[in-house]
Amino acid sequence: MNKPKNTFCNQTHRREFLKDLGGGFASLGLTGMLAQDGFFSSKAVARELPKYVNPLAPKNPPLPAKAKSVIFLFMYGGPSHVDTFDHKPNLYPLDGKTIDVKTFGRGGKRNKSRVVGPKWDFKPYGECGKMVSDLFPHVGSCVDDIAFLHSMTAESPIHGSAMLMMNAGNLLSGHPSLGSWVNYGLGSVNENLPGYVVMLDKTGGPISGAKNWSSGYMPASYQGTVLRSQGTPILDLENAHGMKRSDQRTLLDHLRTMNEGHLSTRYDNTNLAARIASYELAYKMQASAPEAVDLDQEPDHVKSLYGIDGSNTEDFGRKCLLARRMVERGVRFIQVYSGGNHNDANWDAHGDLVKNHTYHAGNTDKPIAGLLKDLKQRGLLEETLVVWGGEFGRQPTAEYARGTGRDHNSYGFTMWMAGGGIKGGISVGETDELGSMAVVDRFHVRRLHATILHLLGLDPNDLTYFHGGLDKSLVGVEGADPIPQVLA
Repeated sequence: MNKPKNTFCNQTHRREFLKDLGGGFASLGLTGMLAQDGFFSSKAVARELPKYVNPLAPKNPPLPAKAKSVIFLFMYGGPSHVDTFDHKPNLYPLDGKTIDVKTFGRGGKRNKSRVVGPKWDFKPYGECGKMVSDLFPHVGSCVDDIAFLHSMTAESPIHGSAMLMMNAGNLLSGHPSLGSWVNYGLGSVNENLPGYVVMLDKTGGPISGAKNWSSGYMPASYQGTVLRSQGTPILDLENAHGMKRSDQRTLLDHLRTMNEGHLSTRYDNTNLAARIASYELAYKMQASAPEAVDLDQEPDHVKSLYGIDGSNTEDFGRKCLLARRMVERGVRFIQVYSGGNHNDANWDAHGDLVKNHTYHAGNTDKPIAGLLKDLKQRGLLEETLVVWGGEFGRQPTAEYARGTGRDHNSYGFTMWMAGGGIKGGISVGETDELGSMAVVDRFHVRRLHATILHLLGLDPNDLTYFHGGLDKSLVGVEGADPIPQVLA
């Protein structure tokens, strides 16, 4: 009788099984990725894969540059200029009186309203003697490095569209944000971190959300990346694309093998090399991002400078310190939000002005001054442009029959800039004696954008992206020139 065959001789050993399983897992991910790109719906052909060009590869600015990076401190909701940096002594005695004054806010247009006098005293600071509200004593100590723009104007007094105008130069969504234009024009000098970082308030994002840091009609590689100051720094990065780092490494090896074999197909908006670069960036960021946000590396005296002490300044202080660390690591554009969500969670003081602004200024004053002083003592301020402001200002009059709340004001408001080629200790432009509208050297938001691009070595009127049959730019078809008075 013949002996039965050994049924175990062809079985896979445990180690071989685990080895094959690992490779198979990566292959499943690869199959799904290629299916999304239409690989199996077209006939794959063997041809040389076009060389991938990293869209964020660093570029030399076409013009002389004073700044290398930008930190935009965005006071979401619209801080009141007449209660912060635009001193209007004639408003104090008018408190409570109804006067003739044209205003335009969310409540519509008015010709007569009740005046709300400033609720804080102002005092001179610095060698320049700049008058600053008691809301910002720490920022007041930095005025000799700051250029104040008191005559900013915008087109919309409504949060959503005004924020899009301030962030993307357009009232409508779908356009690249300022940070996207900077990354498009200059690229990023750190291949392991995003070139454009956004840090939101702990209460949430602004009303128009991710549209404010979108890349619009540009490739997604130029959009902002939301960075968290605590916990996992970049959402989903710890388990990017649903894979462990070891499995990502295996997948990358598979992709490179395909690339080297010149196997490709017709993709609509991407190609194999671009996908490789995307996965490689995620892989690198897993190692780099945690180190970049590790504030335990900072000495106690630096944390104290930013107000990282467990008090009300802790949250914004952490974000400002992270902004400095991002600049040190070559990130081009960092935007830090003060205020989120709705109502008094941001600077939108429609009800109790004192309660609202005391809270938000109290959270941000020391961290902002700490950022400016820290950048300066490290020699980074001269190459880092810091911008402060919201989407608009507030009216000098009351919104309601009672109370101190102020409506939105896009007719005239204050923003300021420091570092990165800015002439410090000056004030440019003026609103009228009530602060209701800009009357001297009126500067549209596009002039601010043009100034930022200019200081980075980019021509605001020549930096264009072809889309929809047109060469589009951040400053629009009308164009815009930098504000000469603030340039050092």
